Order: sequence, then C-alpha cells, then structure tokens
Amino acid sequence: MLIETNNEEKPAVSAKANTVVPKPQAKKRVFSGVQPTGNIHLGNYLGAIRNWVNAQAEFDNIFCIVDLHAITLPIDPKELHTNTRKLAALYLACGLDTHYCKLFVQSHVHQHAEMSWILNCFTPMGWLNRMTQFKSKAESDLDSVDTGLYCYPVLMACDILLYQTHYVPVGDDQRQHLELTRDIAQRFNSTYKQNVFTIPEAQIREMGARIMSLDDPTKKMSKSESNPNSRISLLDDPKTIKQKVARATTDSQRLIAFDPERPGITNLLTIYQTLTRQSQQEIEQEFAGKGYGDFKAALTERLVEALTPIQQRYNELISDLPTLESILKQGADEVRPIAEATLQQVKQVIGLLQYPQNGS
Repeated sequence: MLIETNNEEKPAVSAKANTVVPKPQAKKRVFSGVQPTGNIHLGNYLGAIRNWVNAQAEFDNIFCIVDLHAITLPIDPKELHTNTRKLAALYLACGLDTHYCKLFVQSHVHQHAEMSWILNCFTPMGWLNRMTQFKSKAESDLDSVDTGLYCYPVLMACDILLYQTHYVPVGDDQRQHLELTRDIAQRFNSTYKQNVFTIPEAQIREMGARIMSLDDPTKKMSKSESNPNSRISLLDDPKTIKQKVARATTDSQRLIAFDPERPGITNLLTIYQTLTRQSQQEIEQEFAGKGYGDFKAALTERLVEALTPIQQRYNELISDLPTLESILKQGADEVRPIAEATLQQVKQVIGLLQYPQNGS
C-alpha cells in the first residue's frame, strides 16, 4: 500500500445535531538551508534570517545547516565542525525559536543523501548544465571539478522536497535552483502520475532582500569574498563596524538620497532603511543638508545597536556546547520521520523493495 500524500485532517463531527466542526488548517511549511562556511554577515541577517524570525509563528519552519553541501568544495574538517556549531548558535541568537522551528544538521538525517542518489537518476544532465552557479564556481576548470559540485542542485532539491515544503525563502541568486527543484518534482510526479512531491514556491522579500558589498556595491554582499571589508559580519565588534562603514564606497556627491545610479550610497541607505523600517522619504528628510560623515555615524550606531544583543546571546550559546548539541539532536529527531515518510513513498513508487514488516 502506498503512503498517503494528503496530510489534511478530516473535520470532526459535533455531538450536537451531527454538525461538522472544521479543524484549524495546518500551517504551511517553510524550509531553508545555509552552508556552514565563512561568517554569517549583515546581508544574510537582513535579507533572510530576520525575516524568518519575524514570520516564524506563521509557518511550520524547518531550518537546516547544510554541511553536505559544504564539502562540495575543499574545506578543513575542523573548520567545518566549528562553523556548523557556530552557525547554529547564530541562528538561535538571531531569534529563531525552537517552539516554532526545527533546527538541525543535514548530515544527521541520512535521508538527504539517499534521496539525492534517487533524484540524480531522474535529473537530465542538460538541466544541470544550465546552472549558472556551477559554471561560476567551476570557472574554466571543468575537467577537474568534483562531481559533488555538479550535482549540488539536486541535493538542494532533495533538502526541500523531503519535507513536502510549500515555501522556500530565496534570494535572486537561488531562483534558478528553486526552479530546478520544481522541475524535478513535476517530472517525478508526472512520470508516476502521483502527487508524490509538493511543488514548492519561492518566498522573496522586497525591502532589504539584496544587501550589496561595501567595497563594490554592484555585487551582492558575500561571505566568500576575500576582502573582509566588503561585509559586516554579525560578530564584528563596534570598532570594526565603524571602520568598515567609514571605508564603504560612496561617491563624490554630497546629497544623501536613494538613487539607482549611485549604488554605493543607495546600498548604505537600504541597510539603514531595513534596520529602522523608515520610508525612503523619511530617511532622506532626516539627512537633508548633512554629509556622509553624519550619515555613516548614524548607520554605525544603528548597526551596533542591532548586533550587540545578538552577539551577547551567541556568546552564551557557544559557551554551552552540550545544550547546543542537544538542540540540534532534537531538531534532527523531529524532522527525520517526515523525511523518512517521503523517502519510503518514493521508494515504493519507483519499485525499490522494502524490508518486510510484522514477520511478512
């Protein structure tokens, strides 16, 4: 017997006149995964994590530290181990609440790797050849690049599809991978004429969704950029933040205004707007007649004010590793049955034999 794909609960029947009492609709599920490489920066926080925190009570949230993705490129084992715990502590310090979220490490749930092999067998190479991120990371060294980097998008699809995800918070740079995930799910469902996988949708925020590099505002802020002055890390101290903001690229004009033709000052203003939640007009009026020095001082103050409580909470969490490990274990234990149910259904649909149960 195939596992049921419809998880909606049937309405209860009231004892009074046999009236049907509808049960509350289940929350839609959100899934997101981040690699434990580099330092989480302001762009990650303002463009993603803070939005997750603000909306976490509205959804059934699953957040994954994707350490299997991290080994698609060379990484020191000790660094990988340390960064995984560091990222978990930062997630929690930023406000993710385990009452609303399940937080776990990808490699602790083996169904991700097992499903990845299965879906690799259903993904045309032509689809993977179109992935722009693979091309940019592999550059001209296509003959020696690892297969894992090539198949990275399929593993990402498995991360999402295992949990019958409805929404995936993504930036513009991940849209293509989510479209591939949808294509794989639709192809699989169509091949076997069953709604095995939920087709996920992108969840994209507008304001602050794209924070740019401080030294090159034409590029997105990135934790892989070699120049540390290009980003503000969540654990930067006030002195470092002040120095980075002071060095941030602007232009030779004095007018402090949002202007697409002036990417440097517009990027800094976008950061300020995302922190203060003011309108563009309110911000421009606030700094009318003032110079870059005044504005950068105010931006620094806002940044320190926002990051100080995160850093304090992070230090508490990272100094208590047993508790942190317990939280990650609990998260893995909670999501594993969801992943296993999807994997078992996929196996049954494609004809893989299952272990006999109840002596049969």
